[in-house]
Amino acid sequence: MIVQCPKCGEKVVVNGLGRRRLNIPLKNVYEALWAHSSVEEAANELRCSQGYIYNILKANGLKLKDVFDRQVKDGVDLKGRTAISKGMR
Repeated sequence: MIVQCPKCGEKVVVNGLGRRRLNIPLKNVYEALWAHSSVEEAANELRCSQGYIYNILKANGLKLKDVFDRQVKDGVDLKGRTAISKGMR
């Protein structure tokens, strides 16, 4: 890409502007949240920020509570144990 330098006004060739997007699929974010008990641990696994996880969920119309509620609803609590054995149903 060729852009004009703001200081000297000359044309300069650059490879791109800014940092590349992470583009982590929602499925990967969802699975990382299921595997870990916190957003911080999931973010560390995916090598992204906690804010990125919240933004991905928000962009898809989800909230963090929806992800964790679904785990209990599906019969699995946050630690991977079945909710039926713990008397949660």
